[in-house]
Amino acid sequence: MRETARGWTAVWLVVLALAQTAAFLVVWRFGVHTQLGQWLDTVALTGNRIGQDRIDGPVDRILNAMSVVSLLAATAMIGFIALIRGRKALAVTATLLIAGANVSTQLLKRYLDRPDFGIDPERAAAGNSLPSGHTAVAASVAVALILVLPPKLRVAGAFLGAGYAAAAGVATLSAGWHRPSDAVAAYLVVGAWAAVAGLVLLFFQRERAVVSPADAHRIAAAVLGLGGVAALLVSAFALSWLVDRSTVAVDELGRRPLFIGYAGSAAGIAGTIAVVSALVLATVHRLVPRWKG
Repeated sequence: MRETARGWTAVWLVVLALAQTAAFLVVWRFGVHTQLGQWLDTVALTGNRIGQDRIDGPVDRILNAMSVVSLLAATAMIGFIALIRGRKALAVTATLLIAGANVSTQLLKRYLDRPDFGIDPERAAAGNSLPSGHTAVAASVAVALILVLPPKLRVAGAFLGAGYAAAAGVATLSAGWHRPSDAVAAYLVVGAWAAVAGLVLLFFQRERAVVSPADAHRIAAAVLGLGGVAALLVSAFALSWLVDRSTVAVDELGRRPLFIGYAGSAAGIAGTIAVVSALVLATVHRLVPRWKG
């Protein structure tokens, strides 16, 4: 019975890894290699100027808090939490999740190409910026935290981590550092790595591991996931409203479409990490179960 449950969990993790990889490819293909995708991203980036003076302070604080040093410190903290719980394999796996997600993000950003359709001439020279490195840092730490926290703290960790990662993704848009598709792609990279990390944890799971239904946090995961889906629907509605205006040059758009593009993209960013975090929260009790004795 236990082996059957582990087998189905493994299948679920493979499906998650493949689904999020496929979603990444769709986001990359549409956001980078189509004129409409580039236009929508540019509208959102241009719309970030609306009310920018009011949020510059918080945005700067969020982005400046993310550095190589802070990433190493967060990784060390996450490893320490796992170790004090007596979970050596978990400490190693969580560390590999963070490292893998961030290294692959940088490699993808470097080697993926971005055609110039003449839609965003101001940033054309910068080349490809997908996925967002800052967003990947925040999201990988947030997801790893869900894995290492004890069951009683997982829900709080999931909501706080998702909120922090969402704020980081929106901050990169608000600061003009990244396009919306960059942040969404970063979350999907982290989500795929989380599924791979889950497979590793499942492989090294001890015989005395006991999956407790009380640790499933189904309601919290559902609330987080449905909230994410709702945000994605808002984003889809906002961006679909913009599609009818895609023949208009971005610099000729009025305040309303620019704001809708920015707000709709921000909703899509927040919705994506909420869904990714919910999937991790819904599965973690099977990956890091209690031990007998």
